Amino acid sequence: ATDDKEVLKSGPVNWREDSIAMFDNSKANARALLEGVRDKLKADRRVDNIAFVSKPSAAMPAPAAPIDKVVKSHRIALLALAD
Repeated sequence: ATDDKEVLKSGPVNWREDSIAMFDNSKANARALLEGVRDKLKADRRVDNIAFVSKPSAAMPAPAAPIDKVVKSHRIALLALAD
């Protein structure tokens, strides 16, 4: 059991339907890279449930709050670590 109010389904990931968080590290071109991936995914899946998340500074670790939100709200996370 869990105390979290949001509980995601368990089992295999459905790449065509499950929500995706695209997390960028705030370095140059990370967002552009993720937008390109999202645009390519349009051919094979819905994209209205893809969310972009970024950390406030490329020089600092991501705060816990956005990471926790991704974990609670999405089945898939794609990370862009662009330079």
